[in-house]
Amino acid sequence: MGSGAAGTSWHLHQVPALVAAGFEAVTFTNRGIAPSGGGPGFTLQDMAADTIGLIERLGLGPCAVVGTSLGARVALEVARLRPDLVSRCVLMAPRSRADRMRAAATAAEIDLDVSGVTVPPRYRAVVRAMQNLSPRTLADDERITDWLDLFELTATAGPGVRTQREISAADDHGEDLARITAPCRVIAFADDIVAPAHLAKEIADALPTADYHVVPDCGHYGYLEQPDMVNRFITQFLDA
Repeated sequence: MGSGAAGTSWHLHQVPALVAAGFEAVTFTNRGIAPSGGGPGFTLQDMAADTIGLIERLGLGPCAVVGTSLGARVALEVARLRPDLVSRCVLMAPRSRADRMRAAATAAEIDLDVSGVTVPPRYRAVVRAMQNLSPRTLADDERITDWLDLFELTATAGPGVRTQREISAADDHGEDLARITAPCRVIAFADDIVAPAHLAKEIADALPTADYHVVPDCGHYGYLEQPDMVNRFITQFLDA
């Protein structure tokens, strides 16, 4: 999953679609997010090692690895470090680098966390919606009401979340994309302001074997806003 999100986020749409298509789906919550452990100070390589350990523990390799946002970076690092464990990669909302605006936004979030200021859940919910959903969803009064209620109930914070944000903002990803041998599918979301489509395209262009698709009318949470199209892109690629 991406920064601040639990593995259960996959269960609403992606896991049912994968199982219906005949796949076994294993989800997990990254370190730093409850119920997983992990205080501040871990690295992208630590998160990749966690994923590698899980694949080995369950005897799943080689297997397909699917990640979104920070999770896509973890998937790339796993594929780089252990190509023997990864058959294919699906990379949703990846970001090739933190440009000035994305770096400033992450730094501001970290500053807010460090300050100790308690921000009302309703305010965090509104900011989260504006950052991660498409204009189409924001303009739909019925849908956005449901989203705001959900975001208000599921806010996450703490040192683990802050460390994940710091990893997301780092310019040096650590992945040598030219060395990744697994076929990859890069899926960008057209209205994503957290990981804009042009930064995802940079990753697709740098990978030796990758295709690139853009899902319309969705923001950074495209896998929740447009699940049918996203799931189709995932399952068709894995079936191939």
